[in-house]
Amino acid sequence: MKRKNIMKWLGILMAASLVLTACGGGAEPTAPETTGGGEAKVTSSGFTCPEPSPRMEVTSTELNIFVWTEYFPQDMLDCFELVYGIKLNRDEYSSNEEMYAKLSAGGTAYDLAQPTDYIVPLMIRQGLLHELDHAQLPNLKNIASGWLNLGFDPGNKYSVPYLGGTDAIVVNTDTVENVPQSWADLWKPEYAGKIVSIDDSRAVIGATLLTLGYDVNTIDPAQLEEAKAKLAELVANIKVFDSDSPKTALIAGDVDLGIVWTGEAFIANQENPAFQYIYPTEGPILWQDNFVMLKDAAHADAAYAWLSYMMQGDVFWLTIRDFQYTNPNAAALEYAKTNQPEVYSAYADSPITNPPADVIANGHGIQDVGEATVLYDDIWVEVKGGN
Repeated sequence: MKRKNIMKWLGILMAASLVLTACGGGAEPTAPETTGGGEAKVTSSGFTCPEPSPRMEVTSTELNIFVWTEYFPQDMLDCFELVYGIKLNRDEYSSNEEMYAKLSAGGTAYDLAQPTDYIVPLMIRQGLLHELDHAQLPNLKNIASGWLNLGFDPGNKYSVPYLGGTDAIVVNTDTVENVPQSWADLWKPEYAGKIVSIDDSRAVIGATLLTLGYDVNTIDPAQLEEAKAKLAELVANIKVFDSDSPKTALIAGDVDLGIVWTGEAFIANQENPAFQYIYPTEGPILWQDNFVMLKDAAHADAAYAWLSYMMQGDVFWLTIRDFQYTNPNAAALEYAKTNQPEVYSAYADSPITNPPADVIANGHGIQDVGEATVLYDDIWVEVKGGN
């Protein structure tokens, strides 16, 4: 069974195509205007910070966020601190499970976290999240409609989209003679010790389930037990689990293949075109990462200011420059097309960041599986073991 929101993903692609076909020139970006006659703020890299539009009223002097590793343009972070005079404190995690375990244990002082779609319903059920005030999210209008009002959070009561993408196979075609075309191919003995994999239980177990002909969101104990046995066989082929920077082992030549996210594959391909991103015949895993406000957020005003500023087109385009995932921000795409045509073209022309419609139609979204979550967690802990 494919995810119910697959048509939403197709809508995303169609919305993106409208942006791609819009007429845009190669004009140089203009210097941002400043408010109150002050001087423009410039980061240590020389990037001139856009003014907040609109500028939010904030009394907090700091903001604490808990987010994925290697996922934010430094200029975006620095500009927020500069234009608002707010200290942005950032802790990072490498998996949704790590994030959830820390937050559910309590004792944290975070204002915002960044869960993937499937774990948002669990966080809602556990009372971890604060319902968002859309009146304080003026730039939510910049997000393409296909990314909003999805099944994991109808009406976006608790979440704001950040970036999305796929999990698929990257392979060094210079060193691998028989390029895998399916998830099932990764079990071949010839790939023993040659694979890097993201440390993501639902994605990797999901891929394993697909090789058995099962739903990536099954709650059938017998099917999950079968997947556990098969996954144990795959672990023998995996040299390293790395969700922080799986591209590093690939680019260094330590491994030849990987189960990776969109952005990691894109960067590896830009470094060396021999790295090709293969959408497996069983279908890729589809996902969307989001910001959520935690229930005890002490700096909600700063959190809203961050979300609003980040979603500005002249700010969010930095994700296209630095972290090339599938981008939900129509204003950012339009800004990049007009002002940064080379950056935009690299993103728009890549089948990694813009998967073909048939690939998305064949994709599988991870969903909340309720109490069966513990079954997936147990499989991952037992099978991965000391790897």
